[in-house]
Amino acid sequence: MITPFVNRIKLFSKNEGKEFYALLKDVIGFYPGNKRFYDIAFTHRSASITDTLGKPINNERLEYLGDAVLGAVVAEFLYNRFPQRDEGFLTQMRSKLVNRSFMSELMIDMGLDQFVKSRKIGNKAISSIYGDALEALIGAIYLDKGYEKTRYVIVKKILSNYVDLTEIEEKDENFKSQLIEWGQKNKQEIDFKTKEDTNPKNKNSIFTSTVIIENETIGTGTGISKKEAQQNAAKEALNKIDKLSE
Repeated sequence: MITPFVNRIKLFSKNEGKEFYALLKDVIGFYPGNKRFYDIAFTHRSASITDTLGKPINNERLEYLGDAVLGAVVAEFLYNRFPQRDEGFLTQMRSKLVNRSFMSELMIDMGLDQFVKSRKIGNKAISSIYGDALEALIGAIYLDKGYEKTRYVIVKKILSNYVDLTEIEEKDENFKSQLIEWGQKNKQEIDFKTKEDTNPKNKNSIFTSTVIIENETIGTGTGISKKEAQQNAAKEALNKIDKLSE
């Protein structure tokens, strides 16, 4: 639980908080009960403040909770929305909807990205920080209003208003698979080289991947997992290939 001390910490200025809560009400459909949950949900660990015991105050715990709730709600939603589709399709659709980059795009579409407090670190700010905050927001709603209200917000306020399921269904975001398929068709060998940043100052691992075709680096990408780094590298490689073929 968040301590009473945390509830006394002002993470937003008076005017900033007023604007934040008003926009939040427009997006989720109600005014926050416990505002501190929502304040903390928008505070990335890079902008952490500490309590009197020296413990950091940021959205990591809320992100963990929101991730679990979001996964359950989206799985149920897709199960009911596509009664004739198999497990593979449902798994793929869920992956697309809870993808961190996609959730970051949702935060921008909702206009909530402007309130995320962080010290941005390269491309990770775009691919992860806003998505982290959306998961944390879902965790905050869950603690503030309970599961049914959270489910309502995810399905009726976010998915219904900001997501085109037909477009998501048709969109292939497996860039690595697309690149490998291109290599097979064009008789080009695709090689991925991925390494982990072992800098002890980084709390979480950062991976960097490069795509090499005929001894030439054609794409580079980073991510918080090996898979994400390879996908980002493959995406950059595909973009370069498209430009060369124009």
